[in-house]
This record gives sequence, structure tokens and C-alpha cells, in this order.
Amino acid sequence: MPELRKDILTGRWVIIATERSKRPDDFRPAEVQEPRKESLVFCPFCPGNESKTPPEVFAIREDHSLPDQPGWKVRVVPNKFPALQPGPPPPKRVKGAYQWMDGVGVHEVIIETPDHNQELAGLPPDHLANIIRVFRDRIIDIEETYHHQYVQVFKNKGKEAGASLAHPHSQLIATPIVPKRIKEEIYGAERLYRNQFKECVFCRVLEEEQASGERLIYRNDGFAVLAPYASRFPFEMAIFPLRHSAFFRGIKDEESFLLADALKEALGRLKLQLSDPAYNLVFHQAPNPQVSEKAWPGIDAYYHWHIEVMPILTKVAGFELGTGFYINPVPPEVAAEYLRKNEKPAS
Repeated sequence: MPELRKDILTGRWVIIATERSKRPDDFRPAEVQEPRKESLVFCPFCPGNESKTPPEVFAIREDHSLPDQPGWKVRVVPNKFPALQPGPPPPKRVKGAYQWMDGVGVHEVIIETPDHNQELAGLPPDHLANIIRVFRDRIIDIEETYHHQYVQVFKNKGKEAGASLAHPHSQLIATPIVPKRIKEEIYGAERLYRNQFKECVFCRVLEEEQASGERLIYRNDGFAVLAPYASRFPFEMAIFPLRHSAFFRGIKDEESFLLADALKEALGRLKLQLSDPAYNLVFHQAPNPQVSEKAWPGIDAYYHWHIEVMPILTKVAGFELGTGFYINPVPPEVAAEYLRKNEKPAS
């Protein structure tokens, strides 16, 4: 059983995922590893290999196609090697100065398309909108069924970003506690709302960024793609809904098409202008409403869900790890100007 352990100084929780332990050879430098032959010829996410994954928990399928058989368009399965084991939220335990709990949660894989070689940037908008609605529906189901405090949706694209399989897929992990990074955003937004701006700081930033246009990369009727003012990484992007909303689960069906358009533009420009780099994509949203309404009264007014896209173009090294400061060699204004080029994004 994995464990969740709390750092007594920082309040950060760490997952000790014993079931995901690697073989000793996996820790050798890449240049001396021997390729695993099965990974070169077999993909468990491709149609026809449904029996090689755990049984699906949700799928968008062609009419009359059967579960765990070909005929799906988007397929959701439990992760075969989960960071957290399925189950209801566990109790916190104390041992001396330390807090810990059983590593219980939800870990699912969203297989985005049957096509092994078609990434998000190249998917038709309707299909991409379907994936967005799958994210929403899985979050709602997990929050209401298991009552976990936070659901993190994320995508690792490329080996450098942590992807172990090339077939296009995203993941979600539901945790029994709210991650420290999310709490920091919530507390910061609440402080600025109450003490300085008297409005949602995210909405204020959106207003100013659209007015200046300096770091605006793309905008449609529902979403804006920005290069964040204090970007940590070269060509980092953030995607914000123009409609104020704390909870991604509240996205409307018609808004999913607008988000699909914004995502396609952002990722397409990244692919075209920067030669298809690896990236991490993460959703940030308010915690499970059952938790948010008690822990952060009024969170609806001051928090604003968003997506962060972080290309892997530099490495985090000793200074960043030691201080929490990031060194970004590309000003976000330069990155935004470069990504605004008129070339049509790759499909």
C-alpha cells in the first residue's frame, strides 16, 4: 500500500508509491539502458489491445460497440500502476512528530484517441471538445462518489515530460488532501481579493493582459491564452476562461468547444514554432465543492480555474531546487510575440 506523508516543516504532502517502484536498471543513465523490445512493437492503448488494460470505467464509443472492445473514441481506464490505490478517503494518522495516511485515491488514464500518432494539437475540434467533457464528467463522478478533496488532471507529453507510453493520453489523480500548490493559489487569491483588489485577481489580470496585448498569445469568445508575467519556463502558457468560474466541473458544453479551440491554438503554435517539444499540461481548479465551501467560504468569488502548459526546454537545476526561484532565459513578452506569428498552427 502506498503512503501519503506530510513534511512537518513545509506542510507539503508526498506520495510514497511503493507499488510503482522501478527495477534497478531503470535508474541507470539513458545512454546505457537497453531498450525494452516490447515497447517498440506493442502499445496497450491501441485498438485491439483493450484486454491489456484494466477494464474501462468510461468511454465514448461508436454505436453498438461493446465495452473493452474496439470502437471507442475516448477511453478511460484505471492506471495499471497507480500512484494511489482505489478507495474512500483514509483517516490521517500521527506517529511522533509525523503525520501520514494510507495512499488511497483514484488514478485513471484518459486515452485520448485510438490513433497512436495523433496528438492533441492535431485532433479535430469536436474530438478535443469530447475529451474536455470527459475530464469534466470524470471529475464530477469522482468527487461525488469517492469524496476525495482534489482531482488533478494532467498530461505528460514526451519522454522528457515523464510520459512512459507514446500513445496520446492524459491522467487524473484524486487525492484525499488538497495539494500545497493549490492551497497557495487559493490563499493568495483570497488575500488579494479581500485586502487589495476587491475582485478576483485572475479576472483583473485577464483584463489588464487583454488591454495591453503584450503577453496575449490567442483569444476567442471564451478563453485567453497568455504568457504569464512571471513565467517560470521558456514559452510557458496559461489558458484562462473569460467567464469567472472557480470550478472546472462547471464548464458548459458550448464552452468545451471554445476551450478546444484555445488548446488547439496553444499546442499547435508550440508544435509549429518550437519543433514539437515535450510538455506538461496541468489543470488548476478549486477543490471538491464539499471541501471548498467549508474551508474557504466565498471561494466562488475569488478563485479562477485555469490550465498551465509548460514546455520542457530547460532543466530545473540546483538553484531552483534549493531556493524555489526559477531562472527563465526567455522573457514572456518575447515568447508571446514569437508564438503570435501568423503561421497557421500545425494540425
